[in-house]
Amino acid sequence: MSGSFDVVVAGGGIHGAGVAQAAAAAGHSVLLLEQSALAAGSSSRSSKLIHGGLRYLESGQLRLVRESLHERALLLRLAPDLVHLQKFYIPLYEHSRRKSWQLRIGLSLYALLAGLDSTAHFGTVPRSDWASLDGLDLHGLRQVFWYHDAQTDDTLLTAAVMRSAQSLGAELALPARCTGAALTTDGVQVRYLQGGAERECAARVLVNAAGPWAETLARSITPPISVPKLELVQGTHLLLDGPPQRGVYYLESPRDGRAIFVMPFRGQLMVGTTEVRFHGDPATVAPGPHEVHYLLGVLRHYFPRFRDPAASELRGEFAGLRVLPAGGGHAFHRSRETMLVPDRSARPRVLSIYGGKLTTWRAVAARVQAQIAPSLPTRSAKARTDQLELRPA
Repeated sequence: MSGSFDVVVAGGGIHGAGVAQAAAAAGHSVLLLEQSALAAGSSSRSSKLIHGGLRYLESGQLRLVRESLHERALLLRLAPDLVHLQKFYIPLYEHSRRKSWQLRIGLSLYALLAGLDSTAHFGTVPRSDWASLDGLDLHGLRQVFWYHDAQTDDTLLTAAVMRSAQSLGAELALPARCTGAALTTDGVQVRYLQGGAERECAARVLVNAAGPWAETLARSITPPISVPKLELVQGTHLLLDGPPQRGVYYLESPRDGRAIFVMPFRGQLMVGTTEVRFHGDPATVAPGPHEVHYLLGVLRHYFPRFRDPAASELRGEFAGLRVLPAGGGHAFHRSRETMLVPDRSARPRVLSIYGGKLTTWRAVAARVQAQIAPSLPTRSAKARTDQLELRPA
């Protein structure tokens, strides 16, 4: 495949698919290059949650939480077969770091940011119902809060977004690995490897949505463009038998207070996640023994049945990578805001996406489209992404 496109997108994760959809909806010619398979990287290794990010209130990320809750409501409407409302439970014990009054304030603010609709309701589980909470340890338990958020299958969601983009005219090259690009006065010449052959195409804008490979791709562009200081953070999830029947459990690690989720997924129990600095080739990311030990420790602490080695036999495990701004201290306290970095302030030729949340993929794609619009020719829009329904295959 060769020729010229308004927009070339490198990366077939949720953000790349979202950008392809947004650009195609705006009437532009689009080519998406994906080196292996849609959602093959971080977009198939997430916590599978479409959520506002209750824990981000602790670090003051109110704008991110508000946007995430807006996108959650939109996806519940646009993708009812892919995004499902779930009940979340937060148990509080004698020695929990977060107190009842703090949690009540946090959930009240969460409800306010969600617009006080039906999904914003929260409350507490009566003591008489505690025994039905999937074998949750009742020793020292003082209160159990509940609220609502949503869950998805990230792989299926990414595929649905890409199909939507293709229905609007976007082209998909797969497998096709972007190997570099050369800036021109008004655009970029993109090089990619497909079928063992090196190919080229011209684009007004290259959108670098390569996830954990985004920094590597950005550094392959000539002449060099600015790249912020970044860090890769690994998150691991485990799969076991015995999925919870009541919903999702939002737990506090007894070791360090981190948020850990225990949830049903594809008929199994999934527990995650960790935050460990990663160095090396993103293709080699894999759960570490210390991460497995950590997550099983949290699971056994709250659900005594998993203290039996036979019950806690792993059925699967996976690890993904987040892109975060570099910094000292714990990764939890760093911003989860998506970074959009252009090669120049006016009429960008390259726009790199660093970081991002599964929940806000559509909003990020809309911001990308707005930022690259001055570099693109005038076209007749075909659709609005906040009105396009998403269906599974």
